[in-house]
Amino acid sequence: MHLIELYKSVQGESSFTGVPCIFVRLAGCNLRCAWCDSEYTFTGGQPFTQDEIIAQIEALQPCRLVEFTGGEPMLQHKELIPLMQRLLDSNYTLMMETSGERPLADVPKAVHKIVDVKCPGAGSAANSFNMANLDALTPNDEVKFVLTDRTDYEFARDFINTNWLAPKCGEILLSPAFSKTPTDQRSTENATLDPRLVVEWMLADGLPARLSLQIHKYIWEPRKKGV
Repeated sequence: MHLIELYKSVQGESSFTGVPCIFVRLAGCNLRCAWCDSEYTFTGGQPFTQDEIIAQIEALQPCRLVEFTGGEPMLQHKELIPLMQRLLDSNYTLMMETSGERPLADVPKAVHKIVDVKCPGAGSAANSFNMANLDALTPNDEVKFVLTDRTDYEFARDFINTNWLAPKCGEILLSPAFSKTPTDQRSTENATLDPRLVVEWMLADGLPARLSLQIHKYIWEPRKKGV
């Protein structure tokens, strides 16, 4: 497997926000979202065996929550899925951040999937969601929409309602996009969409969703990696 970085921090988003977590960031992505904050993962990385990755995870104990992210981790699914099963068998709690463009049916049901649905503001990656993945969702899973403007919000609202999304997953996350060139200020001024507007729209529509802010960008300086 090709790995960009592996480190321990706290979960910055999702329903696990604030919980200590080991992050396994895999190399490679086939999408190019306009607001992507992880472009350094598109290429490169170093090869590691499953045993080597597990050894690095074990060296960061005590911590039983592990997230696979990227890039797009499902590009390495042939190696990733057996690795996930090994960790589940060792009583780790697993998460995976994925674009939703790759098939997810073979991911172990115990893995908490954070699945993106790309809105128009994602640019060339918009409309890349694999609709068959709706059938792969479980109550463990969360579906995330990154929002850049009102058009993105309306797309997310309509997708949620049209596809009866709320009963199919555990959480629906609305995440204001973050500037690709942020200042050093740890504030919402770096969000490209004011979170207060998102809250107002959610309340007005009675949307069954959770506002999700990337708290690691408020705990540390927004440009800092490996946190």
